[in-house]
Amino acid sequence: MTDLLTVARHGNTVEIEMNRQDKKNAITSDMYAVMADAIEQAEADTSVRSVLISGAGSAFSAGNDLQDFLAGSMDDEPPVLRFLRAIASASVPLVAAVQGPAVGIGATMLLHCEHVVAAEDAVLQFPFVSMALVPEAGSSLLLPRVTGYLRAAHILLTGEKLDAVRSLDLGLVSRVVPVGEQVSAAREFTDGVAGQPPAAVRLTKRLLRDDTAGLDGRIGTELELFQERLRSPEFVEAVTAFMEKRDPNFDAAPASD
Repeated sequence: MTDLLTVARHGNTVEIEMNRQDKKNAITSDMYAVMADAIEQAEADTSVRSVLISGAGSAFSAGNDLQDFLAGSMDDEPPVLRFLRAIASASVPLVAAVQGPAVGIGATMLLHCEHVVAAEDAVLQFPFVSMALVPEAGSSLLLPRVTGYLRAAHILLTGEKLDAVRSLDLGLVSRVVPVGEQVSAAREFTDGVAGQPPAAVRLTKRLLRDDTAGLDGRIGTELELFQERLRSPEFVEAVTAFMEKRDPNFDAAPASD
């Protein structure tokens, strides 16, 4: 267990709240492990009708904790991969309440949700290419399905920041509400789902997400390429520039295929 997030039961909903406010809820390996455990346990518990993910404070999640991520091992099945597979394969509906920045995995995890409530200050960003990386969490497969190929290509290749209204227009969020009302609005959906026949809900989600085998394969392919990029000169330059608060110079970094 970690004190950087809480897992609690609210009626028939398991609620996961990231609470690392000083780091804008950047996610560590320990956090991934606890979230994976919570989702796997919710999946096995037929009394659970949905899982609600939120972030405390002014941010949903700034994405991976970079230092923790680079220090971790990608051998066997790291916690991040357990979490990705848990959200990709869950038949229990996943719901998110988003405020402020939702960056990297903070944005891609939303593609696995059945309902996403965004506060008016929410900003989604998929900055993988900007960091000399590739998309993860199956987003290279799921994002084009939601937005269409051309919009997805623009979002992923430019790292454009998407405000709440733009995200709603693109179909990345279900509803926009005033800041501070995102969790209560998300609970309106989870309470509604709780009143439906539970087996029918899970089977319907399974039908809606009818390509889990292809999705799992895409997650694996993305991870292989992601690991390669972590060893690339371009990524070293991206991280160095980020730490030094300057624009990266990718022309000076040897390109890698």
